[in-house]
Amino acid sequence: MERFLFVLTRGMEDPSRATRCFQFAKVAKECGHDVHVFLTDDAVTLARLGVAEHIKSATGDEMKPYLDYLIRENVPIYV
Repeated sequence: MERFLFVLTRGMEDPSRATRCFQFAKVAKECGHDVHVFLTDDAVTLARLGVAEHIKSATGDEMKPYLDYLIRENVPIYV
């Protein structure tokens, strides 16, 4: 098992990058790795309740299912 720290600095202004970070964190967790997520700079706004429901990447991927998975799996998300 490896340890991963995903540091996200992009927020609502860059939904594709923001969504991808949570997607990669989910994939790492599904593979059995120790995962942590750290939100800084513009990404701090993503920690507000309800914001993730409105974030969708250019490919159509939605952030909320990835975030919900990480929360269910007790992945620490630091702000």
